[in-house]
Amino acid sequence: MHAYVLLRKAQATDRHDSAGMLDLAHAAIHGPWTLPPRARAEALQQEARALALTGATPDTVSRTLDAAHHALDQAPPAEPASCTGPLCAGYTLDRLMAQSAISHREAGQPARAVDLLQQHLGQGTFAPRDRAFFTAHLSGALAAAGEPDQAATTGLSALHLAATPGYGQAFGELRRTAAELRPHARRPAVRELRHALTALTV
Repeated sequence: MHAYVLLRKAQATDRHDSAGMLDLAHAAIHGPWTLPPRARAEALQQEARALALTGATPDTVSRTLDAAHHALDQAPPAEPASCTGPLCAGYTLDRLMAQSAISHREAGQPARAVDLLQQHLGQGTFAPRDRAFFTAHLSGALAAAGEPDQAATTGLSALHLAATPGYGQAFGELRRTAAELRPHARRPAVRELRHALTALTV
């Protein structure tokens, strides 16, 4: 349970405090306990993202993600998520792959992130909040990969998913995408996304 709390704190840490995120994720993995395989996989992918944010090489990030996949391979079949079952018992390959894509985006590999997110958002089952969040990340990865129109269109889809329930993490990623798309502000799709975000804020 201590490791689980550390993992959740790492996931809640803002990306601008990457050193804090890395410390928390590392502590969750290397504390005086043995994590169940799915929990270990989730903690390792969080460490990979923190490594990317702190400037680690893409190879280092990939090796950490490989360790996460190895841990997940050792896990028994996934169970429905619950507050009483084994820690991270519902952690799936599709979720690991979507989160891995975020790590690749942070490591400066947006095209790889786009491929993974498009594949696993298309075939995976995600809670509405998670789908909005990962779709917002796909929008940002597309922007970084030099696809402004597709990024804006995907961003509008994410905004549609996030607007009514008010998913703050998705909004934050969409604002980040809008900032990255500023050089393309005259393109109709980009302008529509920026206006929609502004209207939502107002």
